[in-house]
Amino acid sequence: MKIYNGEGMVLGRLAGHVAKDALLGEEVAVVNCEKVVVSGKRVVVMTEMKQRWDRRGYPLKSQKRPRLSDRFVRRAIRGMLPWRITRGRDAYKRVMCYIGVPPEMEGKAVVEVQSASVKKFPTLHYVTVQDICKGLGGKR
Repeated sequence: MKIYNGEGMVLGRLAGHVAKDALLGEEVAVVNCEKVVVSGKRVVVMTEMKQRWDRRGYPLKSQKRPRLSDRFVRRAIRGMLPWRITRGRDAYKRVMCYIGVPPEMEGKAVVEVQSASVKKFPTLHYVTVQDICKGLGGKR
């Protein structure tokens, strides 16, 4: 099982690495999902997310949008998988995301993806997933 630390990682880049490992048959867990970042200025990112949220049609039949940070990250990972074929659905079942670090994963080796780190971009504007979810009405 691979455990990825999401703290200070760019969402799309992290999701790509996690999806690739899940497609190869690896059990994957992502911890600290609330600290994953989305690149862009705060006002622009929050406006786009709010527009995407409000673009729903009839609320009882429209797509459900996650408001918890662990589900938000998991949904982004799903976007990197070939969802319409069985291989992609099976890979999605092997991915788990957590808020914080669960007790059973403390002290285990954690994978840090250097190519997904926000430290590579010193002047980058970003928003954490936790702030996005709170802006959409989530509790955490």
